[in-house]
Amino acid sequence: GYTMPIVCYYDKDEDLYIIVDGFHRYRIMLENQDIYDREQGMLPVSVINKSLDQRMASTIRHNRARGNHDVDLMSNIVKELHELGRSDAWISRHLGMDKDEILRLKQITGLAALFKDVNFGQAWQPVEEEDEEEPAFPAPWGA
Repeated sequence: GYTMPIVCYYDKDEDLYIIVDGFHRYRIMLENQDIYDREQGMLPVSVINKSLDQRMASTIRHNRARGNHDVDLMSNIVKELHELGRSDAWISRHLGMDKDEILRLKQITGLAALFKDVNFGQAWQPVEEEDEEEPAFPAPWGA
């Protein structure tokens, strides 16, 4: 049997249940007749009613709890959350990431847009020293 339910979100507009977590468990049942028969074509399901950003955070938390860590998936989710208007502080709080991890995941996506709202410090300018006279070196041949 299954030890964890499939987590779904019900999309009222489409009249469809969308899997948030458990896609592989669902697919295994569909692709293996013996499992399908054993489970009578049914799976335990928990339905959540959360916004897209909250569902994305749930997916990350489920993956982390199982020890799955897909860097590409994580960086794309951070990118999408940023595009949905979520701050680094929100991402940190809801996904359990520190700011350095968020920065690294943003860098992986390679999108400058992820940094558009970041305040960067002023670059330092080297201090121009007064020109000093070049020391006079005697010619090696003793001119």
